[in-house]
Amino acid sequence: MSRMRRHSAGFTWIELVLVLAVFAILAAMALPSLRDGTVRTQVKEGMALADIAKGGVQASWTATGEMPADNAAAGIPPREKIIGNLVRDVNVAGGAITITYGNNAAKLLEGKRVTLRPAVVVDQPRVPIAWICHDVPVPNGMELRGRDETDIPKHLLPVDCRGPETK
Repeated sequence: MSRMRRHSAGFTWIELVLVLAVFAILAAMALPSLRDGTVRTQVKEGMALADIAKGGVQASWTATGEMPADNAAAGIPPREKIIGNLVRDVNVAGGAITITYGNNAAKLLEGKRVTLRPAVVVDQPRVPIAWICHDVPVPNGMELRGRDETDIPKHLLPVDCRGPETK
């Protein structure tokens, strides 16, 4: 009588399928955070286009002691002419610079805005403007100008645009 022995030569199909299922679950959990990181990067990259307007607002404040009412008063092109790969327009209103996302930005950002507001030392137009993004606290001794029109969800904003965590 010969006895046949069964030797284990590797993993069974069920074991392999279970391992693949675990990897699939982990990948599904990671995708939203990757997407959020990509959107945050796009917001940050789009904000660089605000530099065009920052110079005009600073020049107007230094020359007149007043915030420019619009793009023309800041001496920059009209809002619809300041565009980029991720940005549909850049608008100045009361010194505040609002960036509207569009063009090749993520669908989640389509039509969404982020605002950079000028913080100034009152009656000291030679002191450089501090640019405050969304609800970041204003530095002591400075006054905030303009209206915040940010409508991008807080968790999608870059870290430097998120104010202190509220409890």
